[in-house]
Amino acid sequence: MREITTVLFDFGGVLVNLNKQRCIDEFKKLGVYQVENYISNYTQSGLFLALEKGLISDEEFRNEIRKLSNKTLSDQQIDTAWNSFLLDIPEYKLDLLLQLRKKYRVTMLSNTNSIHFEQKARYEFGKKGLSIDDYFDKCYLSYELGMAKPQEEIFNHVLENEPSKAHEILFLDDGILNIETAKRLGFTCYLAKEQEDFSPIFNTYL
Repeated sequence: MREITTVLFDFGGVLVNLNKQRCIDEFKKLGVYQVENYISNYTQSGLFLALEKGLISDEEFRNEIRKLSNKTLSDQQIDTAWNSFLLDIPEYKLDLLLQLRKKYRVTMLSNTNSIHFEQKARYEFGKKGLSIDDYFDKCYLSYELGMAKPQEEIFNHVLENEPSKAHEILFLDDGILNIETAKRLGFTCYLAKEQEDFSPIFNTYL
């Protein structure tokens, strides 16, 4: 930690708790039964990966979901089912981010999409009367960049845009493939467990 100048957080599974099964169940209620083949806690595939890489718009995504359903679905029904994947950000993690910003550059690297981020994430980071900008110096979001973890290109993009060298960046992620890519590129890495309180690793340095 003595060499760390930047802390780079994943969003889903590291900061926000996830419930994949709840999301699958909610989509099944809407007549969409194939979702479990395409979503995971780490990297999506098919239609969902296209959304997370910004290759399709929110409306195109919703229309494709409608094609998979045997019901007439509203935008709100689809968004609510998709957002049910994300639960909450524990308050102690929000407090930790604010503490870290006093001594480190705090950033985010997330495979995410505009529905999750613009609706659920902004709500969670706004619960204390603050905003995402209060917690992070910069957010690297897959749907804005057109690339996703675990591909090296998104990590190289971070390195090209950050003032810190790779070994000075502590990267926290819950996906082993993401961690392996980051390690190859020289990042300092921490593999977070599901719903882990990882704040003790920072205690000595705050």
